[in-house]
Amino acid sequence: MNLSLREGGMTVSNRFSLHLKKIANRFQQHRVGRALRKGLCDTNGVVAVEFALLIPVMLTLYFATLETTNAMTAARRVTNVAQTAGDLTAQVTTVSTSDMNDIFAASTAILSPFPSNVVKITVSSIVASSSNASSTSVSWSKAYGGATPRSANSSVTLPTGLTTAGSSVIMVEVTYNYTSPIASFITGPIAMTEVAYLKPRRSTEVTFTP
Repeated sequence: MNLSLREGGMTVSNRFSLHLKKIANRFQQHRVGRALRKGLCDTNGVVAVEFALLIPVMLTLYFATLETTNAMTAARRVTNVAQTAGDLTAQVTTVSTSDMNDIFAASTAILSPFPSNVVKITVSSIVASSSNASSTSVSWSKAYGGATPRSANSSVTLPTGLTTAGSSVIMVEVTYNYTSPIASFITGPIAMTEVAYLKPRRSTEVTFTP
């Protein structure tokens, strides 16, 4: 019996084979599509895991940058406090207790928006001996914020070449305890210190009158 009957120019067996190929192709396409969808889902899962792992690192870098910027800003302002207190004192020929209170108030205002209740300032007039520039002692000293003033006539070592015989210099010492609102529970307060030296502008020595 001849199974290869012709119908419309194509044998029945050829038509059957073609039909099987179409079914196979559709099945294959279905598998590929499903595989692609699965791959996309797997990719989304990997991205989610990577994101979850990177979030702590990114947050750490962000807060570390913010903290470093804040600390550097505070350090610059501590330097400005010392320079300002010394400059205001060196501009006059004599100061009183009231004058020094005003100088301290103006200097500490520079720290804003950082708290100023943890800053300590000591302003001292250091005088060199008339016969020896390296022999220097305290003429007077005033303190702010709980700092301890230097004792009158106590010896002070200044940088070489800062004074000449019979001259004087205003020395300002500032200590600031910087506390980060972010990392205080990790590092605690950071002590920042600054020392400024300024020579009197209008006289050989700035005197103190109570």
